[in-house]
Amino acid sequence: MEFMPEFRTARPTTVAEAVAIRAAEPGSRFLAGGTDLIPNIRRGIVAPPTVIDLAGIAEMRAIESLDGGLRIGAAVTLAELANHERVRTAYVGLKQAAGGIAASTHRQVGTVGGNLCLDTRCVFYNQSEWWRRANDYCLKSKGDVCYVAPKGSHCFAAFSGDLAPAFMVLGAEVEIASKSGVRIVPLTEIYQDDGIDYLLLKPDEMIAAVRVPAPSDGFRTGYAKSHVRSAIDFPLAGVAVGLRREDEAITDLRVALTGTNSMPLAVEGTEGLTGGPPNEAMLQGLDALIAKQIQPMNSTFSPPGYRRRVVAKLTRSLILNLYRDG
Repeated sequence: MEFMPEFRTARPTTVAEAVAIRAAEPGSRFLAGGTDLIPNIRRGIVAPPTVIDLAGIAEMRAIESLDGGLRIGAAVTLAELANHERVRTAYVGLKQAAGGIAASTHRQVGTVGGNLCLDTRCVFYNQSEWWRRANDYCLKSKGDVCYVAPKGSHCFAAFSGDLAPAFMVLGAEVEIASKSGVRIVPLTEIYQDDGIDYLLLKPDEMIAAVRVPAPSDGFRTGYAKSHVRSAIDFPLAGVAVGLRREDEAITDLRVALTGTNSMPLAVEGTEGLTGGPPNEAMLQGLDALIAKQIQPMNSTFSPPGYRRRVVAKLTRSLILNLYRDG
């Protein structure tokens, strides 16, 4: 039977206070919407002695104009992001990603920062305590073996946040706060392909905000994903595409993925496919690029082969739709 263990709740009112608490209390965890953390605590997957509730930090709840783009606080809810007028009109792919996460009730409380830092998932990890104990746990938590690849020493739990690829094709940066101050880095640089240590953040750091550049003329974005049900489920695979069309040629092409690796993946090499229309040769070249860079494993209820095929299909469909509408 699952139960909620005891923990202390800290309620800071500033970013500086929040990161100071985190630095002073090893093992503490930040709490935003709690849609992922609270179930993991209840299942015994994590057991933080202190939970740092970020709900009272006003500076993390705002969406503001910045240099023609947007500064989006990490505690902005998914519903607020999807319904924001500027996001709906200038950043369509981001709106599609935020508006398709889980169910409407989840989007009312789930946050931007929470989705970017979403724990990696696996059918051997996201189970009840008694199930995991009966199976000697797994490499990601308390165990010694990755049941996805038992002969290896690497965790293949999959990243499944929707927002990261949508932000990546926009060239987004993140503000990372710590006791030392704030540093700004490209979103792509905070992840690594490791199911256990997927976030390259120091113990006392947290994402305070996301910076999205001003939209450039003619650059269009879209997001699509495959999932078992139309709501609640995490994506089996998700694709964000950004492209610019000039006359008959694609002059800028960006593709980012989720659900295929232990990190959100910005596909490399797409610049070599620009300069012409999205004909079959170009699309086959993109298929080959993606196939070399993704690594779907048996960490979800869908087989790796299915996720490979669906990524290719979703990417092609988005490119053709954006090209036609451009």
